[in-house]
Amino acid sequence: MTASQSEKSTEQKLQHFYIAEEQSIYLLNHKDATKLKQWVDLCQQQLKHLGYKNIALLGKGAYGFVFCGNNSVGDEVVFKFSRLNLPQHVQDRLSEEADIQSQLNHTQIPYVIDYQKIKRQSILQMTRAPGIDLEQLSQQQGPLSPELVVSIAIQLADILIYLRDVNAHTNNKPYVHGDIKPSNVVFDEETGLVQLIDWGSSVIAQLDVDGQTTSNNIMDLMSSDLQHSNARLGDVYFIGPEQINGGLSSPRFDEQGLAATLYAIASGQSCRYGSNVITPNSLGLPKMLANVLMAMLSDDEQQRCQGGDYFFNNLSYLKQLVLSDKPTVIKSEPLIPVWTKPKKEAIDTVVYGSRKSFLREESNGESLDDIDDVQLEKYYKNYLMGMGDNEKAFIAALSRLGHFPVVGGLAIRWAKEGVYIDSNLTLFEPSLKTSFESAVNNIIHLAQGIFRIGVFKSCLFNARNTLHVEREDQNTPFYALSDQSIAFEVSDVADMDDITRLHSYFEDGKDPDEYLYLPDELMAVLARLNLIHHTGCIIFEVLPTHLKIHSYLMLLNHDKENEFSQCLAEIMTLLPTINGIGISGFMKLPYKDTRFFEHISSLPERFYPKNPKLI
Repeated sequence: MTASQSEKSTEQKLQHFYIAEEQSIYLLNHKDATKLKQWVDLCQQQLKHLGYKNIALLGKGAYGFVFCGNNSVGDEVVFKFSRLNLPQHVQDRLSEEADIQSQLNHTQIPYVIDYQKIKRQSILQMTRAPGIDLEQLSQQQGPLSPELVVSIAIQLADILIYLRDVNAHTNNKPYVHGDIKPSNVVFDEETGLVQLIDWGSSVIAQLDVDGQTTSNNIMDLMSSDLQHSNARLGDVYFIGPEQINGGLSSPRFDEQGLAATLYAIASGQSCRYGSNVITPNSLGLPKMLANVLMAMLSDDEQQRCQGGDYFFNNLSYLKQLVLSDKPTVIKSEPLIPVWTKPKKEAIDTVVYGSRKSFLREESNGESLDDIDDVQLEKYYKNYLMGMGDNEKAFIAALSRLGHFPVVGGLAIRWAKEGVYIDSNLTLFEPSLKTSFESAVNNIIHLAQGIFRIGVFKSCLFNARNTLHVEREDQNTPFYALSDQSIAFEVSDVADMDDITRLHSYFEDGKDPDEYLYLPDELMAVLARLNLIHHTGCIIFEVLPTHLKIHSYLMLLNHDKENEFSQCLAEIMTLLPTINGIGISGFMKLPYKDTRFFEHISSLPERFYPKNPKLI
């Protein structure tokens, strides 16, 4: 194998390290982080030169970056830039997005102001949807109230009715958004209205709701290609099976995105896949809407279509439901302890999951390889596609923890009789406690619905504390700079050792999913560190010219502070002895405080009361 082949295969493996969808800038090497900052600064400067004010980076996705600012009359506008490092045909999608979005005329769809290309850089300018996207709202609040979910369902349905109404469009064809998900629905808390944003996956539908071709004349029919889908992939956490499997584009795609979005915001999840365990019927929704979502999220295509038809045919009934004037607050008790501390520093949480391979049902998972779509890499389709739905939902639920300022760890062991969980989770934002506890409870419920034998470990650390050590090439050792050291905290109160209950770095032996073998000298220091009572994790990630040391460490035995510091200093001096490429991680919980949960097939049914005055 050549060096370049080795590097490529390593990169393919390493993409499975982070569960989070986007790498924090604090995980990039110095060169890449600098390049990204410079590019963002350049975009902001260019927009200021054009006369726009209050420029800010609004977000970034697989295809581009989005900025917002105010124009000369004070109106807020959005600028979408394509990523320059993408192939040209992928960059050209921004032009196609502008073309389709400009053909739409609906008050709840942002209006295209301009599209232009400056040298190689494509820029799309449009009105800004006021408010906060539903993914962010869900992270702040946890599961959204049934009253709000119903309101959002009705509004999104009205937008989809407009998109599929051939008489509303000059070409007499339905349109498909193709990527309906919580982060693409913006909610204005002042007006209660939503807007459907990010039309990067939109296309003109090839089939209508009944599966008939949308070609409306003989010339159209002759020129249309009904052998190949024109659909974009969209987000694989939310799109339905037909879109994932490359079916011809149809308004049914958006029905699936709608159902997945409503399910996700009602359950406080970040994907559609948990619906077999945390069912729509268990979320306290009105029975009609819950039953519709059960059908629309079914494994059976006929049921999905029938559920969609029933939803649109009975929309007037949903609009007439009598609901409480005040949002229903559903508070569930935390199933495992969550510690809360006031925020003391900025935290970019990253979730590292080890021992994932046993969650896979198959190893080939190659069904999507032929689809040329950058979204695929972002969502690690080769890894997730080999998993069952409950397992995918479990991984996505862990990923969601990365959106909170939290450090700690989880050790989950599946046995025949149920699930054993050890944990240590500290949240540094008390206002998010309800939402975070809900997210943790979802992880436990999904774990209860997985019937396997195995262990999963997850570490949560602050990427801002990651140490970066770089070298010229793979034949040169890594040397830390003189001012680099592994940070640790000392607990507020000393905790004396209880030798019978201590958790060990080496509790489950060698992790089969990790493939960096550390030298004996370094392992000996880690073994000494393991004997000192502390909690946290230390992870070594070695790329060809870049070593990252991720850590979160808290010393519990105050008498051993000097010895603890010495061990960490020795680790830094031993970095030159590290050979090979890969990852090796170690996690230590403060104590074994195991909680046991029985297996479940699904949560019990719970519907919205027929008389909301009883709430």
